[in-house]
Amino acid sequence: QVQLVESGGGLVQAGGSLRLSCAASVTLFSINVMGWYRQAPGKQREWVAAITRVGITNYADSVKGRFTISRDNAKNTVYLQMNSLKPEDTAVYYCAAGGGGWQPDDYWGQGTQVTVSS
Repeated sequence: QVQLVESGGGLVQAGGSLRLSCAASVTLFSINVMGWYRQAPGKQREWVAAITRVGITNYADSVKGRFTISRDNAKNTVYLQMNSLKPEDTAVYYCAAGGGGWQPDDYWGQGTQVTVSS
């Protein structure tokens, strides 16, 4: 069983930055893919980014060039650096872990709220 705990959400003005963290209860080397998703009010959950065990990354077109996913293996933590934030980035952001594919969904965190004001 893998437990994931997100942190770092908050309120920020458009154009600002936030860094989300996702701490895993197991070593990241035991997880093939870590990812971030988001869900805005009234919308379906949307995949945002993912990183593999060897550090290969992939991003949704809507965040490419603005968001960066990274990992710190020593801390068993994955990060999502979000720059140039837009009001449409407002959502609850979830961390997920899985065995394969760019959209891991075996384990989920509880989510952290990100609100971007215009």
